[in-house]
Amino acid sequence: MKPTINNFRTGKMRLISSFIPVACLFFLASCGNKAGQRQAADMPPPAYPVFKVIAQTSTIKTDYPATLQGEQNIEIRPKIDGYIEKIYVDEGAVVKKGQLLFRINAPQYQQDVNNAAAAISSAEADVSAAELQVKKVKPLVEQDIVSKYELESAEYTLQARKATLAQARANLANAKINLGYADVTSPVNGVVGTIPYRLGSLVSSTTTMPLTTVSSINNVFAYFSMNEKQLLDFSREYKGNTLEAKLKQLPAVTLILADGSEYPEKGRVETVAGLLNTETGSASFRAVFPNPVHLLRSGASAVIEIPVTINDAIIVPQRSTYELQGKRFVYLVNDSNKVISTEIEVMSVAAGQYFVVTGGLKPGNTVVYESTSSLQDSTVIKPDMQPENKVYNLK
Repeated sequence: MKPTINNFRTGKMRLISSFIPVACLFFLASCGNKAGQRQAADMPPPAYPVFKVIAQTSTIKTDYPATLQGEQNIEIRPKIDGYIEKIYVDEGAVVKKGQLLFRINAPQYQQDVNNAAAAISSAEADVSAAELQVKKVKPLVEQDIVSKYELESAEYTLQARKATLAQARANLANAKINLGYADVTSPVNGVVGTIPYRLGSLVSSTTTMPLTTVSSINNVFAYFSMNEKQLLDFSREYKGNTLEAKLKQLPAVTLILADGSEYPEKGRVETVAGLLNTETGSASFRAVFPNPVHLLRSGASAVIEIPVTINDAIIVPQRSTYELQGKRFVYLVNDSNKVISTEIEVMSVAAGQYFVVTGGLKPGNTVVYESTSSLQDSTVIKPDMQPENKVYNLK
């Protein structure tokens, strides 16, 4: 059967009728998108807190791990062999110079004293006999009864006996000195360290561990290190033709104790080692702190804080920056209120919750106060200027 003109018209009408709803949908969607775009264009830009960059004087504090040592840490070692008979102090006791610490039982040294005393008695008897012989021979020589050589021989014998007596007396003095080493006393004022030995322990001058350690801690040394870069920065920062002159320019330093508290006494950096440690590439510094109440002890750990004052420093809060691929950025706001992601250079040492900027910013720049991932580069914002006392609340 062949299609007729009526059938063709009917199919065409059906096709047109099915296309009309789809076209209407596209038309309505297009109108909705344009309306949304117009509505978005009509919305005001988002508000973000911003601040003005200013130059100011700031103090940053550099921290260095430190080890504390007393002015004197003296190992107390025995000079003789024997058994510990008595311990007169306890660990941590405060002692005075000359105070008795230990007594060593060494009877052999008492025997040496007795033998030396006996040798003196024998030598004195020999001297007396030799003197008597000289007195006996001398008149006989004067009467030509005996040869003068007899007198000379007697006199030489007397000299030998006197020398033997002197040697015996020296031996006695030495024996008494050795016996005196049985009483071990403190060579300085200080604090007693650990006592590894107990009563009855055998000790000698070759014993590996000392009897104890006495630390003089009226003043305490804090040892810390700077690497080569920090040492060069230090040399450039402070004036002076010598390292000693530069050290005098350093301000007083602060000691942070192991519990995070600040030690009340301020210290001074006194010396720096003349050679770099070849293994660590660092130089050792020494700061001294007064220790009137003996709060600081040898062997303790702490942190040295060295303040550095920077004039006309450009400072931004850390919260205003973000890091990307090892670089630090801020959102700079231009005259059209458009944010521009700007790379900045900062000092490795932070000033509390702030960075000291060395490049990328200048006074008068406007920066977004709080960096956020929702903020995109080239976004137009409504700046909400923050007061300086809120932004720069440096301690």
